[in-house]
Amino acid sequence: MEHKRLRQPIVCVLGHVDHGKTTLLDQIRGTFVARSEAGGITQKIGATDIDDLHIERVAKDLLKGNKIKIPGLLFIDTPGHVAFSNMRARGGALADIAILVVDISEGLMPQTIESINILKKFKTPFVIVANKIDLVDLYQDTKSKSFLETIKKQRDEYVENLDTKLYNLVSELYSNGFSADRYDRVSDFSRVIAIVPVSAKSGLGVPDLLMVLSGLAQKYLESDIKFDDKDGRGTVIEVKKEASLGTTLDTVLFQGRIRKGDTVAVNTAEGPRATRVKAIFINSGKRTVKLIERQNVSAAAGVRVLISDKMDVIPGTPMIVVEDDPSEAFETILSESTPNIQLDTAGVTVKADALGSLEAICYELQQKSIKIRSATIGDISRKDVVSVSTLNDQMDRIIVGFNVGIFPDAKDTPMYSDIGILSDNVIYSLVQNTEKWLSDRKREMEEMRKASMSVPSRLTIMPEYIFRTTKPVIVGVTIHSGRIKVGDNLLKLDGRYGGTVKSIREGDISKRFSDAGSEVAIAIDGVTLNRQISAGETLYTDINEEVVRSLRERNMDSETMATLDEIISIKRKQNMFWGTKA
Repeated sequence: MEHKRLRQPIVCVLGHVDHGKTTLLDQIRGTFVARSEAGGITQKIGATDIDDLHIERVAKDLLKGNKIKIPGLLFIDTPGHVAFSNMRARGGALADIAILVVDISEGLMPQTIESINILKKFKTPFVIVANKIDLVDLYQDTKSKSFLETIKKQRDEYVENLDTKLYNLVSELYSNGFSADRYDRVSDFSRVIAIVPVSAKSGLGVPDLLMVLSGLAQKYLESDIKFDDKDGRGTVIEVKKEASLGTTLDTVLFQGRIRKGDTVAVNTAEGPRATRVKAIFINSGKRTVKLIERQNVSAAAGVRVLISDKMDVIPGTPMIVVEDDPSEAFETILSESTPNIQLDTAGVTVKADALGSLEAICYELQQKSIKIRSATIGDISRKDVVSVSTLNDQMDRIIVGFNVGIFPDAKDTPMYSDIGILSDNVIYSLVQNTEKWLSDRKREMEEMRKASMSVPSRLTIMPEYIFRTTKPVIVGVTIHSGRIKVGDNLLKLDGRYGGTVKSIREGDISKRFSDAGSEVAIAIDGVTLNRQISAGETLYTDINEEVVRSLRERNMDSETMATLDEIISIKRKQNMFWGTKA
């Protein structure tokens, strides 16, 4: 038999929130669980295993007598691009093929784009499920589960409406670098992404989807899904500590076999370690989820492995069956557990719950040109808070946490309120919040810098607003450029001292500073009107050479920079080299 040498392709489901990922998985499960034939479906831990005979029965009208060469399909039950990126094998993606679920009326949304980026990164083949086609105007229920049969019985107006939405989706995918079309219109699946129209709610299109997945797997993935009857390799998806059992590892086995009593190498918070398999469980495969114990399991499969030792095993890392010396397996685990993240000397600090999600959030942050200083797995600790709070650059004093908690002693740290801590379990909103925090912090720092530094500014005393002529002079001024603040010394066009700004008022409001475009009343100390300064006179803020250096490194608006040049010209009337060393 062909499939004695092939294993089930591993299928992962991705897509935007509420576009139907879970409903689709439930429909796939329900379609087969509802059938009473023994051995047809086995719902294993973290996965749904559908065999070839049931695919042939459900899609018989589409297959037209053709036999399925693969032993079935293993659907990962935890949908989402983060789960996908946590499922790693041989340093790449564990999934052999992916399903990208898209609401046909909404098109590509933020999480859809994230999923596409992750698929590009791992170079994982995928099909598009265009979901909710039953909600397109003028749809008529035909009770058929086959999309191709259903579309033949629809009114022309519905077909036209559906095609319009499909063409919009095709256009959006093209903008993201993919050629795509409805699956029955594709002649070369190696170049064009197949779109399968589906109603996850009713199960319409599920036979078409299973046929397409099986066909693509056996035509293009045969070399990737050969069954290798050697020591087992898997990826730990979830770690559970159960009082009645001990530490269990929900694992997707993608290579070889695993047996009760085997020694396995895993990665822990303390580094790679070896432990013994005390028991292996799978689900019973019946409607009621009941664990049953097995002596051994072959790939591909979802299994729950009970280990003999209490360990803090890291999700998203390998599990390798070892015969004798585990050192080679340890090296492999370290190699495959090292985050593939480009770090900088400055940037944000990232924490995540697992290796794959750490890479996923870092990838999205770097797509937005956000630098990353540190990226580690685990909850936010006191050490993290203290470390980040002492960084020199305030822009780096931020911790971005994905799907992690915060230790109580971290919250009790005095520096906790001095840094930014952002936490979320949705990547796109976490990235948006990080961008906003950095933008706000940059603006705050700019405000603080302006408030503490004399900004090159030009102002004119308005002759019609002379309130006091001495001790101090109080006049109305128009600010043409820059920003004046309390404490600024003023400079005349001839380079002489023009007084010191003692206070600024706008109406009844006292201000610390005022920006270009404002008309305010200011009190000027150290001069007398009509002696040192005059009504209608133009004055400048007196700046030092440090300000020149700072502004050359980080330009302000063009009006302020033009005023800087005017002030430099005034200063050089007395010192021809003023500002040249800045």
